[in-house]
Amino acid sequence: MKKCALLPLALLGLSLGLSAQTPAAPQTPPPPAAVAITDADLKNVEAPQPELRAKGDPDGALTGTVSDVAVSDSKKGLTIADVVNQVGQNKIAINFVWTLIAGFLVMFMQAGFAIVETGLCRAKNAGHTMMMNFMVYGVGMLAYWLIGFSLQMGGVGAVGNLGGSPVLNSEFAVTLFGKTFGLFGQNGFFLMHNGTYDVTVMVIFLFQMVFMDTTLTIVTGSAAERWKFAAFLVSSFLLGAFIYPLFANWAWGGGWLANLGANFGLGHGYVDFAGSGVVHSVGGLCALAMAIIIGPRIGKFDRQGRPTAIPGHDIALVLTGCFILAFGWFGFNPGSTLGASGNGNLRIGSVAVNTMLAGMAGGFGAMLYMWLRYGKPDASMSGNGLLAGLVAITAPCGFVNPVASVIIGLIAGVLVCLSVEFMERVMKVDDPVGAISVHGVNGLWGVISVGLFADGKSNYGGSWNGVSGSVTGLFYGDSGQLVAQLIGVSALIGVVFVIYFAANVLVDVVVGQRVGAKAELEGLDLPEVGVLCYPEFEIKSK
Repeated sequence: MKKCALLPLALLGLSLGLSAQTPAAPQTPPPPAAVAITDADLKNVEAPQPELRAKGDPDGALTGTVSDVAVSDSKKGLTIADVVNQVGQNKIAINFVWTLIAGFLVMFMQAGFAIVETGLCRAKNAGHTMMMNFMVYGVGMLAYWLIGFSLQMGGVGAVGNLGGSPVLNSEFAVTLFGKTFGLFGQNGFFLMHNGTYDVTVMVIFLFQMVFMDTTLTIVTGSAAERWKFAAFLVSSFLLGAFIYPLFANWAWGGGWLANLGANFGLGHGYVDFAGSGVVHSVGGLCALAMAIIIGPRIGKFDRQGRPTAIPGHDIALVLTGCFILAFGWFGFNPGSTLGASGNGNLRIGSVAVNTMLAGMAGGFGAMLYMWLRYGKPDASMSGNGLLAGLVAITAPCGFVNPVASVIIGLIAGVLVCLSVEFMERVMKVDDPVGAISVHGVNGLWGVISVGLFADGKSNYGGSWNGVSGSVTGLFYGDSGQLVAQLIGVSALIGVVFVIYFAANVLVDVVVGQRVGAKAELEGLDLPEVGVLCYPEFEIKSK
């Protein structure tokens, strides 16, 4: 018994002895001093012998060595200038590849939009809805290549992340109150005008083109199941060539909205990191204008003006499309840094997480609202809530913290439900897919949220829109930023909506926006695009 009693004391003593002998945690060594590398040092670096490389390199020891650096003068051999030049080329190459891949992801969102809209429409119109979403890519790109890109981006100066090419630098501007107001670009038509056949311009074009195309496809949702295909083509061309590029220039192309900070001291000017306003609000407000012009579907409202539900034909398509869109949004938002190397671009990680969180919060908020209000979680509105959260975070994603991202997304999820009810019951607007509420209303909310929640922690190269320091919203001390954002909202509603509405009233007079009642009742697949999406389930009248 005494031995047993002494055992714990012995173990305690042993542990104390070990603790006493445990060395202190090692200190982090100071960083090594910078070492100057001379051209002589580089000449002493031996490249792998060709005969060794020819035998293969299974462990990678001979691949990607100094021999792969381009030498400007073979007589001098490898110099410091050669190495530094290669480092710069690698940085730009990383940013090129990142931006292009992000653009590819955004292009794939077109498939998501197509099946979300098609699933929310009736089977008799599925072919027509898919065809609009398919051809908006073609007609939109044609318009943008010919005219739109030049009007939007023809005035931008050097884009440092992509090599600093200055060849687009030609903005049409007027002077008011002693300040310069940029209105539209003048260089870059068909990517050949005035020396714009340039690799940096090509990358910018691809990335900006797929953003523009997202705007155009939003309108197809609000006008689905009754839009004449010919009118759709004309309207989409006008939007891609003139209306979208005009506002995009003001915000992203060096126009007057971006310069509200430099010219008038309003924060950093209008700030829209990835396009809540430029892309989504423009598309959503144009969708509202088109829905008003084209009118509701037959049977949407009863004789007392009360809305009647017209269910879509495939909720599986809808939610699959929402997942595709959420995936593509990782190109939309993080890709808007236009780079992954240098100049604060590692913030792509923060932007991606903010995007995820806001989308999650939007879907959860919409589901919870519908469950509490109607007793069941609604699948289509939950999907729209996810998209609403993603739309809302698109403008502030580079400037807010994760907590703010969740708050922005939750508000967006509830807001989209309230907006859909308001549009139907008060405005008497028929929007089959909720495009106006998802993109228009929550796009405006995203723009405003920058002026509220930007926390001043991000700093892309020391400035934004030519104003030094980080973007900071009202809740963190800068009321001027909120004013700049509200001016952007005013321009969206007062200019973009009005111009698009007026242009499409003219299209209605010349072409006619709406199909006939017979075609609408039977389905638009055969009358408008000449093919049935589901021939085995539809009855054709002879």
